[in-house]
Amino acid sequence: MSRLLKYLVFFLALLGLVMPVAGDVFTWIDSDGVRHFSNVSPPGNADHAKVLESETRNQVSSERQFKVVKVYDGDSLLVKGLDLTLKIRMVGIDAPETGGSRKPGQPYSRKAHQYLGRRIHDRSVTLKTYGLGGYNRILAEVFINDINMNLEMVKTGLAEVYQGSMPKTFDAAPYLAAQDQARKRRIGMWVQGSQYKSPRQWRKENPRN
Repeated sequence: MSRLLKYLVFFLALLGLVMPVAGDVFTWIDSDGVRHFSNVSPPGNADHAKVLESETRNQVSSERQFKVVKVYDGDSLLVKGLDLTLKIRMVGIDAPETGGSRKPGQPYSRKAHQYLGRRIHDRSVTLKTYGLGGYNRILAEVFINDINMNLEMVKTGLAEVYQGSMPKTFDAAPYLAAQDQARKRRIGMWVQGSQYKSPRQWRKENPRN
């Protein structure tokens, strides 16, 4: 099996898609060196290849182990494994916004980033995936030594339960219970009380240019 086909087969299995694939699938590498797979045509300036449905029929893979090579903030990271580099968005949670390089972030955004980094950076993790989210990031629960780090971020008051739409197969109940406890005990960012703003509200008030 060619390396490109190996990537594609693994990626589709990672997303839980049922073979055969409907239509064409594209793969390309962006300016950061991250490989993307999508059924949507890549940017016009990207070097890409098209892999047809017939090339992937009835092939599966179940590997989920990756090494965390970068933690962007309190709910997104970069992982590598099996010759793949993937951007992960931690499903079901929303951590305080860092604000980027030109804007100050939300209160507790740095603590959320640092806490997640201490726990998982340069460590091997297991992913439970829920498909693709925005910016071609894989939605996933991230486990280290059987600890659900998505849930840990909520328990420690460094992330809230995501307020937007979530995958149908995602069980938000334990997250909502953990958030309720953290809020009642005023853990982490919940110490702000009435001054607290959700990341979703903060993004609306501070749109990125």
